[in-house]
Amino acid sequence: MPRQLRPVELEFVETAPVRLVFAQQMSAPPERVFHALNDDVPGWAEWFAAVTRAESVDDGAGRDIRLKGGGWFRETVIAAKAAEVYAYRVDRTNAPGAHAIAEEWRLVPSDSGTRVRWTFAVDGTAPFRFAVRVARAGLGRAFRGAVTELDRRLSR
Repeated sequence: MPRQLRPVELEFVETAPVRLVFAQQMSAPPERVFHALNDDVPGWAEWFAAVTRAESVDDGAGRDIRLKGGGWFRETVIAAKAAEVYAYRVDRTNAPGAHAIAEEWRLVPSDSGTRVRWTFAVDGTAPFRFAVRVARAGLGRAFRGAVTELDRRLSR
């Protein structure tokens, strides 16, 4: 059943009741990583294994995301600063117990490419918050796999 979530802005990434933060080095420069995140939304399904379909909507201001297992999100982009940050909030989802969700991809230039930091920030019912905390290891694996595959794709 679709749920309308509370609209949040970028600061929610720092203040959410549950914040999972993961980081990984990429060899691609920040500009190319940002392009893949922001400009090639359908490409997410090619490098992020959990994503089965990604579509840009509202002239790039939003995204429709479908996940393996039947999960889905309708998102609004809340930050898109070239080569620095790409962030979005979830407006509607079928995830039970969710009240607010935002994700931030922070790109930091390094001597060998880009340090990518992904923050998954949520609020919801106690069982939802618990489930997200329990899923930390799996979300970390999904992030690392996605960043590794994206880096391979960008190096071709």
